[in-house]
Amino acid sequence: MKTAQRAAGRESSVTDFRYNGDIIFKASASLTGVLMAVFVNHIAGRVTVYSVPGCPQCLQAKAALQALNLPLCEVDVSHDAAVRAWLNKTTGSSTVPQIFFNNVHIGGNDILQNLTAEELEPLVRMVKEKPVPPDALPLPAANSPECEEKDRGAISASELSEALRNLIMKLYSDHLSADGKSVDYKAMSKSTCYERYCELAVYLQRVELLSLSHEERLAFFINVYNALVIHGYLRLGFPKNIWQRYRFFNYVSYLIGGEVFTLQDIENGVLRGNRKGIAQLLKPFSKNDPRLQGVQSYLETVSVGAGFHSNKAEATPESLESQDQLNKQVSLPEAEPLIHFALNCGAKGCPPIRTYTSKDIGSQLRTAAEAFLEADDGCIVESMKREVKLSQIFKWYKADFGDTDEQLLNWVLNHMRASQKKTSLKTLLSTGNVKVSYMPYDWSTNSTH
Repeated sequence: MKTAQRAAGRESSVTDFRYNGDIIFKASASLTGVLMAVFVNHIAGRVTVYSVPGCPQCLQAKAALQALNLPLCEVDVSHDAAVRAWLNKTTGSSTVPQIFFNNVHIGGNDILQNLTAEELEPLVRMVKEKPVPPDALPLPAANSPECEEKDRGAISASELSEALRNLIMKLYSDHLSADGKSVDYKAMSKSTCYERYCELAVYLQRVELLSLSHEERLAFFINVYNALVIHGYLRLGFPKNIWQRYRFFNYVSYLIGGEVFTLQDIENGVLRGNRKGIAQLLKPFSKNDPRLQGVQSYLETVSVGAGFHSNKAEATPESLESQDQLNKQVSLPEAEPLIHFALNCGAKGCPPIRTYTSKDIGSQLRTAAEAFLEADDGCIVESMKREVKLSQIFKWYKADFGDTDEQLLNWVLNHMRASQKKTSLKTLLSTGNVKVSYMPYDWSTNSTH
């Protein structure tokens, strides 16, 4: 019940945040502050709306102003007599909302709604080009930038993941080929959207990884992995040989939830349930690694700060809930074979690049596997030779699909969509004695240049 109430509370405080009119972020108050810092702080000024909660005119005004894609600062005057007095003296009105473009007062919602395009255009241009004069408009302490930064705290990983995903989708739609196989990295590196993505990715260090469900964790780390590969290529260039590839996947990393995660860590440590990767002598996470056990140091600090007891006899419901969280792992409990058809390492032999959502993630991954196996660079069935040729992915990660060739081929069969290829493979398996071979892997870059 407590979880449901928290979820409902988050849902009620979610608002739409638009960027360039076509990217919509569903954001809570904490994430809205982050998005404002990343996107709209590149605009010099702001629109300030003095309002009170639940006011229909205020809600209408905010909706109209949000469509302008300008920094919007909403000031709740219901509990601040000094600001109300200033507002009454400055505007000559005690009604809300009262709207300012920088320090230019335009009035209430009725005036805003009746502004013509010719009247609105210079106001918008002024906000974009000129900063708000110092101390021009009073902001209560609760609305100060310092207060926002102090109270913002940790960020929901699923929320930030969705925001990053929306930016990635915009980048992909602009710079990814129709089949998802190649990327125009050169054009992407020069795009404003990519710059915003880089700035937003910094906030990954403040996400709450342990708040993620199994499905959210899958979608979050798959999307982050694919984006990190692109980010790494744009910053460091493409690895040209085995040694450079090894260094790339063990070096390129994001700081997520206070811990460093390399590409190797994400793929083999998190998504494969902490299994050895290609040419790895050891598992990515040791037994006591906080990335395996959960971010214990953070939770322990919170527990102590909240006055929780370490003595079990004196434990409160809150402390028991916290201890339960400490037992969670960032790493998946076991390997998920379907992730191999979602992760793209930047080579032409990889599956196409897509983005994933936590809702129905299993179905999305099964669809990706079916598409990969349907293509000839994923699987070829040669009935006359009684041979099945598979992508090297199945050789490198065979432990995820089965211990024997028979188990591997049965896994492949069970994840094929209805087709002549599936029928042929089923016939071969029914009679036994099938040869398995692996096709050469195309390590050439998926860049269009």
